[in-house]
Amino acid sequence: MEWSFVFFLNSALLGVGLAMDAFSVSLANGLHDPYMSRRRGAIIAGTFGVFQAVMPMAGWLCVHTIVELFSAFETFVPWIALALLGYIGGKMLLEGIKGEEAEETAELSAGALFMQGVATSIDALSVGFTISEYGWLMALVCSLIVAAVTFFLCEAGLSLGKKFGTELSGKASILGGVILIGIGLEIFISGVFG
Repeated sequence: MEWSFVFFLNSALLGVGLAMDAFSVSLANGLHDPYMSRRRGAIIAGTFGVFQAVMPMAGWLCVHTIVELFSAFETFVPWIALALLGYIGGKMLLEGIKGEEAEETAELSAGALFMQGVATSIDALSVGFTISEYGWLMALVCSLIVAAVTFFLCEAGLSLGKKFGTELSGKASILGGVILIGIGLEIFISGVFG
């Protein structure tokens, strides 16, 4: 692969494809906290962007160093994503059902954000295989483009979630939890049966 318009276009499209899970989770986060500050939204979108950049580079590194170990790990990816998103989504769902949202919505903790970042980007490890023919600089540029696309899509997801979260008030956590569990199931089903 050489530096060309096609390389940048492919990287941007790859970013869109990889960012869909993070977009959906951002939508759920916006639903859960409709009064989230812009700064907090940028931190959330930035976290997803960083994970989406790191995972393909980690996959690329595995291809060029420890392929056998990564191949064995790849079968666990759908299970890990299902467990992490199922846990976070289930917790949000229970909070919504119990009415624990009350007046102030609980802010997304750093640990929960980390788990969301891992769960939504872990499948991007396998992208390291698809970009393995790139040199390290091209792989890095591709990963940074993926990160930028993810950041902007997550910002859009947060904005949409906040808009509808305000309108849905107390039912937002229930919907957000259902969305997260659904994403976990989709990753699991497509990873195991796809």
